[in-house]
Amino acid sequence: MAAELPPDSTGDTVDVSAAPSTRAERWRMVLGSEAQDSCGGLAAGLSEMDAALAALYEPSGPGGLSRRGGRGGSSPNVARWLGDIRKYFPTSVVQVMQRDALQRLNLRQMLLEKEMLEGIQPDVHMVANLISLSGVIPAETKDTARAVVRRVVEELMRKLEEPMRSAVSGALDRARRSRRPRHAEIDWNRTIRANLKHWQPSLNTVIVQELVGYGRKSRRPQREVTLCIDQSGSMAASVVYSSIFGAVLASLPAVATRLVVFDTAVVDMTEQLDDPVDLLFGVQLGGGTDIHGAVSYCQGLIREPRNSILVLISDLYEGGVETKLLARAQELIEAGVQFIVLLALSDEGRPAYDQALAAKLAALGVPSFACTPDAFPGLMAAAIRRDDLNQWAAGNGLVPTRAEG
Repeated sequence: MAAELPPDSTGDTVDVSAAPSTRAERWRMVLGSEAQDSCGGLAAGLSEMDAALAALYEPSGPGGLSRRGGRGGSSPNVARWLGDIRKYFPTSVVQVMQRDALQRLNLRQMLLEKEMLEGIQPDVHMVANLISLSGVIPAETKDTARAVVRRVVEELMRKLEEPMRSAVSGALDRARRSRRPRHAEIDWNRTIRANLKHWQPSLNTVIVQELVGYGRKSRRPQREVTLCIDQSGSMAASVVYSSIFGAVLASLPAVATRLVVFDTAVVDMTEQLDDPVDLLFGVQLGGGTDIHGAVSYCQGLIREPRNSILVLISDLYEGGVETKLLARAQELIEAGVQFIVLLALSDEGRPAYDQALAAKLAALGVPSFACTPDAFPGLMAAAIRRDDLNQWAAGNGLVPTRAEG
């Protein structure tokens, strides 16, 4: 009997010619072609779905995807397979299968061909792969690659921009609210609420003992935010999300935003923050790591330490001199800079990282934890309010690194 899955998260409807209806069919789909004799055959629709799975997970069998790269005869098979999996599976499953194809079968070559890119369901990981290949993408494919990246960037902007704006703007508004306002700056609604405890029934009025103002509009940014991003290959998804959030922060007049990427060299990408796609294609994923050199550069950008937030996004595998990095971190903390380490800014959770270095930084007052994109706006709001970030992280289900005992 024909079946149709409900729309997936993108709104697309996935048409399936059949669905497993018996226990034997379900086990056959799970175990693959080797279970054909014990579990029996599959109906026509299920056979097509099974073939798409087998092409990836049984690559040596008939119709399997080639493990060889190159641009020869395997390309039509890959293109057809990309279309098949989008036909039979929802977007979330398609993205997993595409990532598996890249990792298991070494099919990164498919990202270099226009026909392949046009059939791909893009996501953050696909963007990271395209960025890492940006230097070798053929000229005739670059426009398609940029279009794929732009689709993901625009989708992420729609999802993340408003939460980021609301959280940061609200925190800034509270931070600048005046308790000694001029008459024209008094926020009467908040003033009345703050003084209700001073209600005088005999006078039928409130005796105002505390004025709350809107705050004077500042002609200069109230906070300096520097995102310092490790562009080693393991941080690929973090680079994508950081670029999106950097672009949102840069659009807020009250925040002076800078974005710096580094490996063994440091590149200031602040001028590209108005176009995250250009920014991402300017990143060179891979290479070594000199965290001290990057933090030293960022320290030189800071104008008002006590109004500055430095977010280092790195797994802390330092290729430079660790003692110099720790000394630099202590200087920043003593100057009043809010220094935060994010071990990752991604959906995957806490990655492998240098736990010893993270503990040494925690002992200096530099909190370290992995952060999801959904939690990042709240983190920035907490930093602007100067909340205890270790407590904030623990309260939001994130696990901060403890100082060495």
